[in-house]
Formats: sequence, structure tokens, C-alpha cells
Amino acid sequence: MRQSELFGGTMREAPKDEVAVNAKLLERGGFVHKTMAGVYDWLPLGLRVLNNVNAIIREEMNAIGGVEVFLSALQPKERWEKTARWEVLADIMYQFKDHSGRDVGLAVTHEEAVSEIATRFIHSYKDLPRFIYQIQTKFRDEPRAKSGVIRGREFLMKDLYSFHRDEADLEKFYAKADKAYRRIFTRCGVDVLVTEASGGTFTKNFSHEYQAVSEAGEDFTLSCEKCRYAQNKEISTITEGETCPKCGGVIRGAKTIEVGNIFKLGTKFSEAFGVSYADETGERRPVFMGCYGIGPGRLVGTVAEVNHDERGLIWPEAVAPFRVHLVALFGKEKSVRQKVVREADRLYEKLLAKGVAVLYDERGETSAGEKFADADLLGIPWRVVVSEKTCAAHAFEVKRRSVAKVTMMSWDVLMKKIVPTTRRRG
Repeated sequence: MRQSELFGGTMREAPKDEVAVNAKLLERGGFVHKTMAGVYDWLPLGLRVLNNVNAIIREEMNAIGGVEVFLSALQPKERWEKTARWEVLADIMYQFKDHSGRDVGLAVTHEEAVSEIATRFIHSYKDLPRFIYQIQTKFRDEPRAKSGVIRGREFLMKDLYSFHRDEADLEKFYAKADKAYRRIFTRCGVDVLVTEASGGTFTKNFSHEYQAVSEAGEDFTLSCEKCRYAQNKEISTITEGETCPKCGGVIRGAKTIEVGNIFKLGTKFSEAFGVSYADETGERRPVFMGCYGIGPGRLVGTVAEVNHDERGLIWPEAVAPFRVHLVALFGKEKSVRQKVVREADRLYEKLLAKGVAVLYDERGETSAGEKFADADLLGIPWRVVVSEKTCAAHAFEVKRRSVAKVTMMSWDVLMKKIVPTTRRRG
């Protein structure tokens, strides 16, 4: 994409009403636009990052047998009354009457919806197990919407729901989902602590949260420096500074961001909706359920929080909006400009032909300093500069966003360094 054609642009100063680093950088870089507290519009750059995160999530969910669906956000009150959560969730659920006078709400989660749907399709042990997931918009009337895209009132959620004949089968899939979640966060460049936490309104058993260490976090996690055993402080039986009960290491505490969670729901929702199956003898039994959530937008915000410096964002390659930021420095003389344009255009077309995602800064009226500042702010992994100097040397000036060193590379070396061995999705 040519940068002059990009919808949106960078800002010199951070928005004054933002507190969170992710919000400041994402707004300054033109990745998102704030509509109001807790509600953000995703602009082209931000949407490319979000789509890359979603692609990774889909790959991992499909790999463990997940089948994608898309459920409605608008929900009838009656559905939520079966679990008594119409009243329980009233503080955060947008509830209102439609024109017919019917009480409806915007879904904060979808356990009720999938349970009701499951009664139509699960009847026998032969129908189990089943795994369905979606990436869909949720609405929550958040009183603490001050953390940018990490905590919003309108946001994307990937929720996976699993249906099993017994607790043993649920346990087996739960472990498989845990491994998939770890792969997702690793691929997105986020180091997480797999943390024991309260099941809340879902279950009396421990749930597991995936917590990323960050000063922007609203949670506090206690973990072992050695084996990484971790608990959320809200339920913790361990104390900072004491010995780890698992390996004898030292327990430390840190603020963390929850980027995902998994729960064993058991039969709570299946019993409320009558989701049952006939076993081999014909006896009817309740279905065991699990749920597994990741907020893709929250994950983007977390990546921004843990991958930046004083100049801007530093995107991991797997989620970056582009792999290469091609910067053309034209100079003042017409002959020099023509030479730079030819060389930059040729490289741009060559990279596109090789399947490399490129943002091409060919803006003519923008100074070199502004272009470099924008490149640092946007945080694309590779910056490649074409200028009078590089043309004279028959080379390119190459720099990784994550390091300070600038290297001159020939065409052949650049191609080997920049072009991935496999084409990137999205």
C-alpha cells in the first residue's frame, strides 16, 4: 500500500484524554479512532493488525477441531432468565425494550445462546463431542473503560464452547485448548503466565487465566520465578516472597493484563436449558460444557503495551500491519528524485510480487525526519530506505525496528533477508 493513499494518518501529540499507553500509541499512529470512552473504530492499519491476530486464533481453533459460527448479539430476556443471569448481569448488560415492548439485551457472553441452540442438535452420545467458536462483537457497560482497547464497552471476543459426554472428555479437551492458547500468545509475541483463578459465576472450580506482565494491568499475579506456577491474587494461597509450593522457587508479584481465560462449565448451563444426550443404554445424561475466551482487540492492546519504546510501537512480525516499511527520500534535485522514484518503485513492485506486505512511503512533501518519526511510531518490523546515497551505492539502507543498527544491503541480500520462506496469511 502507498502511504499517500492510506486512510488516516499520524498525530504528533498523544490524545490528552488517554491514560493507557496502548491508546496513546494506537491513536497517534492512526490505528484506531476513539468514538467515546471504551469504544474505538478500527482504521486500516489497526484492522490489518486485528485481522492478523484473528487469523492466528482461527488457525489454532481449527487445528483442535473448532468449527466457526456467528451468533446474534441481540438476545431475548427469556433466554437469560433460565440461568437467572438477566438480573445478575444487569449492571453491565445493555438491556432495553424493542418497539414491540419485548425486553431484549446485547450479549455480554454467549453461554445461554449456545446452550439453547445445542438442544436442537445434540441428542445422542454419537453427537458428542462438539466444539464451536466465534469471533463476534460483545457489549458491556464497563464502568472502568480507561484502558484503551484493553477494556472496552464494544469489543471483539473469540469464544469457543465445547460439549462433552462426561467430565473426563471435557478434561482432555481442556488440556488441548490450553496448549492452543499458549501457541496463540507465543505467535502474537506475548509472554503469558497460565494463572489459576476463580471461576466466578461460571464454576466453583479453578479457571485458568492467561496473564501478561505489564504496568497497564488491572490484575495482580503471584508467580514462581523458577517454574512459573501462578495464581491470581484474588484467590491466592501463596504470598509474595515465600517459597513456591511446586518447586521451591521464589514467589514474585506483578501487575498483569488478562488476555484470555478458560473455564470448565460442567453441567450448569446444560441443565438450565435441558441439553442432554442418550448414552449407549438409552439413559439420558446431561452434557458437560467448557468455554474458552480471548479478546482479539484486547490482545492487540496488550501487544502494544509490551512491545514499544519511547519512539513508538514495535510490532512482532506475525501481527504487524505490514512486514516492510519502504521509505523513499527524494532529495531536491529532479534527476535525483527520478532515480530514487525508479529504484523505490521497482523494489516495491518486486516485494509485492514476492508476497511481501509493504507500506510504501512515497509522500513527496514530507521531510526525511517526519518519515523516520512516522516509521518509528508505526512500528513495522523492517524499514528499508531508498535515497540518493543508497542509489549511488547500489544498495539499500535496512533497519529492524527492534534494534538500533542500520545495515547497507545489496538487492540479493535484501531479498533473502526480507522475503519470508512462506507467505504470510492476511
